Amino acid sequence: MKYFLPGWRGLTQLFAFTILPLTLLLLLIAFGGVNMHQQDMRALVGERDERAVQSSAAALQSELHHRVATITSMAVLSSSHLTFDDILATTNDLADDFNGGIAFIDSNGKLIANNDNDEFWRWVSQNRQTLSLASSSDPEPVFSSPIPDPVSGRLLVIISVHVPAPARDVVVAGAFSPETLAVETLSPTYPEGSHVTIFLLDGSRQPLYVSGALAEDSLDPHHPGVAEALAGENGVLYVRKGGTEHVVAYSPIELTGWALVTEEEWEMVVSPSLQLTQLAPLVLVPAFVLALIALWFGARQIVQPLQKLEAKAAALAWGDFEAIQESVGGISEVQHLQMELVEMSRRVQAAQEGLHDYIGAITSAQEEERMRLARELHDDTIQAVIALKQRVQLAQKLIKDQNGRQSLKELETLAEQTIENLRRLTRALRPIYLEDLGLVTALEMLAREIMQNNQLVVDFQKTGSERRLAREVELSLYRIAQEALNNVVKHSKATHAGLTIGFENSEISLVVTDNGNGFIAPNSPTEFAPNGHFGLLGIHERADLIGARLEIESALGKGTILKVRL
Repeated sequence: MKYFLPGWRGLTQLFAFTILPLTLLLLLIAFGGVNMHQQDMRALVGERDERAVQSSAAALQSELHHRVATITSMAVLSSSHLTFDDILATTNDLADDFNGGIAFIDSNGKLIANNDNDEFWRWVSQNRQTLSLASSSDPEPVFSSPIPDPVSGRLLVIISVHVPAPARDVVVAGAFSPETLAVETLSPTYPEGSHVTIFLLDGSRQPLYVSGALAEDSLDPHHPGVAEALAGENGVLYVRKGGTEHVVAYSPIELTGWALVTEEEWEMVVSPSLQLTQLAPLVLVPAFVLALIALWFGARQIVQPLQKLEAKAAALAWGDFEAIQESVGGISEVQHLQMELVEMSRRVQAAQEGLHDYIGAITSAQEEERMRLARELHDDTIQAVIALKQRVQLAQKLIKDQNGRQSLKELETLAEQTIENLRRLTRALRPIYLEDLGLVTALEMLAREIMQNNQLVVDFQKTGSERRLAREVELSLYRIAQEALNNVVKHSKATHAGLTIGFENSEISLVVTDNGNGFIAPNSPTEFAPNGHFGLLGIHERADLIGARLEIESALGKGTILKVRL
């Protein structure tokens, strides 16, 4: 018999098909929720930074407009009767706006007056042509490129306005530090200690102000967001750096053509308590691990031992009492169950040994009775019928009547048929070929006789080197083949059968096959009799008496294979 053991049982099924999938589902939902939450936080930080950089750019532009208005007002004053010193005297309150000083320069580049930073303004007047200060062709205020202060080394930007003739034909200029402007303007939005890095760049991508966690890093001119801001665009980018994702927000300062760019690692924005809540789903991981451990333990210590025990119990049902002796391991309950099965097998074995002795005695008596009947049929009945046939033949010669002779002829034919039937019955009761010529010849003659008397093709084959066996073994194997082929004729509706006897060094096998309708093979010999398989029960008992193992493979519509291995 072939057995297909299920892979899971009981508690392991509960873990494998209920708890484990539910735990895995909860993990997927939890981490999916965390991922969605992180994406929402990422988008939220991006929106916040975008609004902040736009607000900061607007604040910077407002401050620049204020400085432009101041210089423009001074240019208007320059057209009045006031002297330059009088005008400069009114600029004390503008020192914070123009921390680089305010100056008047004539059309020839001569420094007329200034309120502070003398050396710087003398340098400016000497290099006016290269500094792009306002001229008569510039109706609006002009912003210069960043200029390094010769004294302090800091960068200064000059706002200049040309006062045309016939007034005084001068240039009013005011210098301020973009770094100071950025610090004062951006500190409310980006206080000290913020995780945000700020980049303020002019139109040539020269840094005017850099502050924050990444301030020490060199600014790449092609930093994300710079080109977009210089093109007059607002927006936000997400850039991956060093295994983390940074939010880059950018906005233009249209008045000067500058760019304001901010960058921060968005996960740093999340508060520690919120980060802790994001890690909350990790508490499911131990549950998942415990479920896996429970599943592994159940499979290793319960299911696998039970599978082994089931296979050994199936072998025990077919009479293999040694199989149940080997330990299957597992938890103590499984081991106790195996001990009970071992004890049960010992008692069943003792009972079977007694039953086998009894069956063996019955089988021997049956064979002796068959031999006695065969002798009586051969020595008495067949001889009497032969004598009857001879008398009929003599009577045919004496009777002249044609009708009488015909009746005697029919009686002679009937006697011949009776003799043939009695001889066939005698051969079935006492296989003469088995005693005289051996098992192979007897099986070959059995196959021929089955074919002659039935519409069934039987292929006989022998493998290996033939050798004589004990009388009881040869007789049992012959009776098994005889019963199996009779079952094929009576029940299988087969058209083709096979009979094979194989001789190997350590094994002798007898195989009977057919292409009939098949049947559902019983799981153990104990089911033979309740299911009406008395022929199989007899075959099993004969195999068991000589120490052979019976194997049956059958399925509905697919024929049957019967194997006996000794």
